[in-house]
Amino acid sequence: MPQAPRRDTGPSAWRGWWATLSEAIDSRLWPVPVATVVVAVVIGILLPRLDLIVDPELPNAVDSVVFNGGAETARTVLSSIAGSLITATSLTFSLTVVALQLASRQASPRVLRLFARDRQVHWTLAAFLGTFAYSLTVLRSVRSEDDDIAEFVPRLSVTLGFVLTLASVIMLVFFLAHLAAQLRVETMLKEIHAETDATIDLIHARNADTPGYAGEITPTAEHEAAAVADSSGFITRHDHDLLVRYAAEHRIVIQELHRVGENVVTGTPLARWWPSGDDRTDREDTDREDVVRTIRRAYPIGYERTSAQDVDFGVQQILDISLRALSPGVNDPTTAVHGLGHLSAITARLVAMSRLPAGLAGPDGQLCVITMPRRQADDVDASLTPLRHYGAEHPAVVTRFVQAVSELSLVCASSEVDAALVAQLDALDEQIRGTTADPASNSAMLTLIAEERTRLAITGSSTS
Repeated sequence: MPQAPRRDTGPSAWRGWWATLSEAIDSRLWPVPVATVVVAVVIGILLPRLDLIVDPELPNAVDSVVFNGGAETARTVLSSIAGSLITATSLTFSLTVVALQLASRQASPRVLRLFARDRQVHWTLAAFLGTFAYSLTVLRSVRSEDDDIAEFVPRLSVTLGFVLTLASVIMLVFFLAHLAAQLRVETMLKEIHAETDATIDLIHARNADTPGYAGEITPTAEHEAAAVADSSGFITRHDHDLLVRYAAEHRIVIQELHRVGENVVTGTPLARWWPSGDDRTDREDTDREDVVRTIRRAYPIGYERTSAQDVDFGVQQILDISLRALSPGVNDPTTAVHGLGHLSAITARLVAMSRLPAGLAGPDGQLCVITMPRRQADDVDASLTPLRHYGAEHPAVVTRFVQAVSELSLVCASSEVDAALVAQLDALDEQIRGTTADPASNSAMLTLIAEERTRLAITGSSTS
C-alpha cells in the first residue's frame, strides 16, 4: 500500500482552532467591556501615583491644557463623568436591545448573532464602562486639605478622564450611525456573505491539506460499535486530526454519520467504529469507553449553530431572511431577489471548494476515518430549492432565480452541477404550470425557463 503523506496539523488546524475560539469570544458582549474595565481600574490606580511625582515638575505652559481646579471641582467633574457615562451606557444597551428585536422580527432570529458579535457595539460599551470605572477609581485619590493632610488633585488623571469622556461621546455618535446601517437588510446579507466566505476559505484550506485513503472503502457491519451523543444539539465542528491520530494508534476505523451543523439527539449515534485489519476481529485490548469519549470530543455539540466551521449556516441565514420576505405578512420580494444574488455567489464558491476525501488515511496509509463528503448537487439544491418552492408565484424572484441558474452554469463547469440546475428548472416549470396566477406572467416565466433550459442543453453538449 502506498505511503500516505503525514497529516498537516499546522496552519489549517490552527486556523480552525482560532476560528472556533474567535467565534466563542466575538458572539458574547461581555469579554471586551470587562477587560476594558479591568484595564481602566489599573490605570486609575497607577496614574494618580504618577501625578504625585510629575505634577510639581510640570511647566507653567501646560496649565492651560491640564485640569486646574481644586479638590471639590475635581470631585464634581469626576462624579459628573461617571454619572453621564453610566446613563450613556444604559442608552446604548437599550438601543442595542431594540435593534435586536427589530432584526429578529423583520429578518430572522438567526441574525441576532451579527449584532451580538458586532465589534463596534463591543468597543462602544467598553469605552463607556471603562471611562466610568476610571473616573470612579481616580475619584478615590482626590483629597481635600485639612489639618493633617495636604490637598491633592491628580490633574493629569482628571484631564485624561475629560479626554476619555469626549472620546466616548464621539463613539456614541458613530455608534448611532452604525446601528442605523446595521438594521438595513442589505447590510445583514453583506455581513452574512462575508462571514460565510471566511468559513469557506477555512474549510477549503483544511480539505486541501487532508490526505485521502488510496484504497477501496468497504464499511462493514461485523463487530461494529456505535458512539452515541451524550447531549442534544448541533454539531459545531469536526476534529478529523484527532480521529485519525486515535484510529491509527488503536487500529480502528471510524465512520462519521453527521455533518457539521446537523442536529443530533441524546442517545443517537454520532459515529460507528470497528477494528481495522483484514480479519476484522474484535480486539480485547480496545477500550470501548475511551473510543466513545474520543469521538464525542471530536464532534462537540452546542445549543446553536455557529459560523466557525459550518459552511451551510450562512446559506441558512440568507434563506431565512429571503423566505420571511416572501411571507404574506412581509411581502417583500425585492429582499428575496437580493438574497438570491448572495446565494448564487456563495453556491459558486461552495461548488468550487475542495472536497473532503471519502476516506482519511493515517501515517502509514491505512484507512482511519470514513467521512461524509459533500456533493456539488447537494450544495446547489440546498441553496435554490427553498426559494424556488416559495418564490414561484413572484415574477421578480423567478427571473432572478433563472439568472442564478445561468450564473452557476457559467461559473461551475461541472456536469453534476448542470444536471442539478436542469432539475431545478424542471421543478420550477412544473410549479408555475400548477399555479393560478396571472397567465401573462406565467407565460413569460415559462418562456424564460425554456430558453435557459435550451442554453444549458447546448452548453452541456458542447462541453461533452
